[in-house]
Amino acid sequence: MTKPVIGIIGAGKVGIVLAQLARNAGYQVYISGSGSPSKIELTVSVLVPGAIAATSQDVATKADIIIAAIPLGKYTELPKTELAGKIVIDSMNYWWEVDGDRPDLTSEETPSSVVVQNFLTESNVVKSFSHIGYHDLYDETRPVGSVDRKAVAVAGNDTLAVEAVCAVVNDFGFDPVIIGTLQNSSALQPGGLVFGAHVDATSLKSLLHVV
Repeated sequence: MTKPVIGIIGAGKVGIVLAQLARNAGYQVYISGSGSPSKIELTVSVLVPGAIAATSQDVATKADIIIAAIPLGKYTELPKTELAGKIVIDSMNYWWEVDGDRPDLTSEETPSSVVVQNFLTESNVVKSFSHIGYHDLYDETRPVGSVDRKAVAVAGNDTLAVEAVCAVVNDFGFDPVIIGTLQNSSALQPGGLVFGAHVDATSLKSLLHVV
């Protein structure tokens, strides 16, 4: 089967690592930064050979699955119109030092991915790649069946979107563990039950009480 095109909105450390994993797995990749594509073309050509620097609007238009890897506090800058009908992987986390005081992103009742989904009303938001640090994502990718393969949690409201993201997680070198809807994704946020956990699937399921 033809792999979906992966788009990365955000060319920081997380975005670059996820773009590298996508290219290593054989995906076509478009990636955008905060300004003109020319600002990141050299970085992309050196660190992610084969990836294409583009505007965020072009990334959203040309990709099938888009990973949001910008500071969470800027989520309303995501190209909402172009992302309509697309799967959006939310890898964003709230950091006070970056995002400032944001009560809307730190509610105990409403996980931040629910906030993002409420903004991207026509997209299918799936939370993933958020509970493992970018350095561990880069260092711990493993082929299917490896005894030391780590797991990445996946949460979403749409079954087909979750399945598509699980395929991406697997291709990127991790065992996907589905943990339910976006309402359950608070476990993956800073301070959440498994934030920072880079463990195997059995251990991750145990920590999250997933059968």
